[in-house]
Amino acid sequence: MEEFVLMKGNEAIAEAAIRAGTDGYFGYPITPQSEVIEYLAAAKPHERTGMVLLQAESEVAAINMLYGGAGAGKKVMTSSSSPGISLMQEGISYIAGSELPCLLVNVVRGGPGLGTIQPSQCDYFQSTKGGGHGDYNLIVLAPASVQEMADFVSLGFDLAFKYRNPVMILSDGAIGQMMEKVKFKPQQPRSKKSPDWATTGKTPDRERNIITSLDLDPARQERFNEKLQAKYKEICKKEVRYEKIKCDDAEYLFVAYGTSSRICQKSIQLAREEGIKVGLFRPITLWPFPYNEIREMAGQVKGMLSVEMSAGQMVEDIRLAVEAKIKVDHYGRMGGIIPSSEEIVEALKQKIIGG
Repeated sequence: MEEFVLMKGNEAIAEAAIRAGTDGYFGYPITPQSEVIEYLAAAKPHERTGMVLLQAESEVAAINMLYGGAGAGKKVMTSSSSPGISLMQEGISYIAGSELPCLLVNVVRGGPGLGTIQPSQCDYFQSTKGGGHGDYNLIVLAPASVQEMADFVSLGFDLAFKYRNPVMILSDGAIGQMMEKVKFKPQQPRSKKSPDWATTGKTPDRERNIITSLDLDPARQERFNEKLQAKYKEICKKEVRYEKIKCDDAEYLFVAYGTSSRICQKSIQLAREEGIKVGLFRPITLWPFPYNEIREMAGQVKGMLSVEMSAGQMVEDIRLAVEAKIKVDHYGRMGGIIPSSEEIVEALKQKIIGG
C-alpha cells in the first residue's frame, strides 16, 4: 500500500533505494548528502531486503566498488556531492565505457574546489558534458521536489538497465535538506536473475563473460564508439522529459531546473500580477536535453531567461536550441546563494524585456 511520509530529500533517496530492490550501496559521507548513507545505516536494509551497505574508504574506492557490482549485473548505486563526484570521474568513464548500468546521485554544493556546503547548480557541465575522459554521456535526471528525489530512483534504475548506461540524479543541497511529504511505492523484491552479459562465471549455456573498456585495436575501438553514439541517439529520441507551467499564453519564458524552477513559479505569479505573461519550461532530463521542445517555444515567446544557481551553464544549451531566433540571457547567483523570486522578475525586465 502507498503511504505518505514527511522526510528530507536525502532520506527519501535512501528509502526509495531500499524499496526499489537495490542490491548494493557504496559511498562516502560528504555534506550536504551525508543523510543518504546515515539513513541507510539506521534503516538496516540488509535485514529488510538483503541489500549490501558499505562505507568505502574514499569516493575513488566507492566508484570502483560500484563498477564491480554493476559488472556482476547487480542493481547498485552511490551518492556524493560535488568534490566527491569529481573524484569519481575516472571510474564513471570506465563504467560508461563498459556499458554498465548504475545509479549516481549528486547533491550539488557550491564550488569550485571545496567551495561551500550551501546548495548550487554549478555541476551542470560536469554532469551533462561527460566529466571524465572519452566520448560518453550519462542520462541525467533533475528532481525539483523530495517526491521526485524518491521517484527518480526507480526511474533511474529502469533507464540504466534499459540502455546499459550510468544514470545520474542531479539534485542540490536545498532539495537534499528540505522536508516534504513523500509517497513511496510498495517494497520491490531484489531480482534473483542476472542479465546475460553479467560476469557471473561460466555456465552450461555460455562461456565466461569479460567486461572491459580497453581495446587496443583502433578499428574495433572506433566501431565500439559508433555503437555508443547510436545508443545515445536512441536515448535522445525516446527519453526526453520536461514540464511546462503557464506556457500556453506566455510571451516570455523562464527556463530552470531543480530548486531554481521552484523559485521561478513564484516569479511567474509576481510577473503576471504586473501584466507580464511569463511561463516556465523545466527540463527534467538535462541529458538528453529538450532541444526540440525549447526550439518550438522560441517560435512562441519573445525571449527566454535561464535561471541557474551558477555563473551560467545550461544557458549555452538553451542558446543552441533557439538558434539565435530570440533573445536568451542568464540570471544566477553563486557561492551557495539562492536567488529570490523578486530579483528573478527584475532580471527578466532588465535582461530580456528591456534589454
